[in-house]
Amino acid sequence: MRVLLTGAAGFIGTAISRRLDAEGHDVVGVDLMLGRAHGSTEPPAGVHHLDVRDAGSPAWTDLLRGTDVVCHQAALVGAGVRVSDLPAYASHNDVGTAALLAAMHAAGVDRLVLASSMVVYGEGRYTCPEHGDQQPPPRAVAALEAGDFENHCPACGRALGWALVPEDARLDPRSSYAASKLAQEHYASSWVRQAGAAAVALRYHNVYGPGMPRDTPYSGVAAMFRSSLERGEAPQVYEDGGQVRDFVHVDDVASANVLALEQVVAEHVPRYAAYNVCSGRPVTILDVARRVADGTGRGIAPEVTGGFRPGDVRHVVASPERASRELGFTAAVDPDAGLPDFATAPLRA
Repeated sequence: MRVLLTGAAGFIGTAISRRLDAEGHDVVGVDLMLGRAHGSTEPPAGVHHLDVRDAGSPAWTDLLRGTDVVCHQAALVGAGVRVSDLPAYASHNDVGTAALLAAMHAAGVDRLVLASSMVVYGEGRYTCPEHGDQQPPPRAVAALEAGDFENHCPACGRALGWALVPEDARLDPRSSYAASKLAQEHYASSWVRQAGAAAVALRYHNVYGPGMPRDTPYSGVAAMFRSSLERGEAPQVYEDGGQVRDFVHVDDVASANVLALEQVVAEHVPRYAAYNVCSGRPVTILDVARRVADGTGRGIAPEVTGGFRPGDVRHVVASPERASRELGFTAAVDPDAGLPDFATAPLRA
């Protein structure tokens, strides 16, 4: 199949392109080469230097002609913690996706795989042994300052445990980036209805692996731990380190995309569906720091600081069931092996 891949020069896009090439698919790569994401503004060989916000231009029309499916990875990422970030996220992610979908419709391309994110959920899923599932309010700053990092049951006050988050969970974006990713999903689902098209949204959890950007807004916590270790410093772990997440290797993310592309082209999935892309093996942030530290062989132990960032969520752990059942995706890389290997994997500047 012929795949137009946006964000083709990025961390995840590069892995997807490599996997598609290996399986004999025809890949047309496009990337804006944003300075925040790349060490260079020049695209790699074979990647077209174009802005997805200009998708209605003749250059895009030529590339879309004959395309079977678009794999849309291009996005401005990072937390988006400042109010001044809002226009940039809305421009690159919301307007860019809307322009791409309109151009696809004009070119007769009606299949899409969209990169979404776990951040659309906001908080994870919490449960009380006595009162069942609960939706706790935001954690109070006073409680965090006192070292109480848990969410508590509104009915009895006891600490809530985490549970797996399914794709039909409540969506509650809490940053500029999160709001823009949910908007992308909404644009895609409305395009499916209006254009008689089909789309899959892949909600990535914490992606790591070779080729990850170093020390940029695109760096995840695993990369920041690694950078500390390379400086001979102990990784700094917020709260008590008990925050639970799912870390998924970039090669597994690439595999999930290829499966989704094949399934949406073959019409083997619903006309619109979202899927968690995760390892299915939950891990605490402290254990992430320990595993990356172990991989260096330097004997540097992480430091649990007790510090916190207001607005951070306590636990977000994905359910892999739907992706396994409908896409045939199961992650191959266990974080117990992948995170130590990441300690010495090549990164991009």
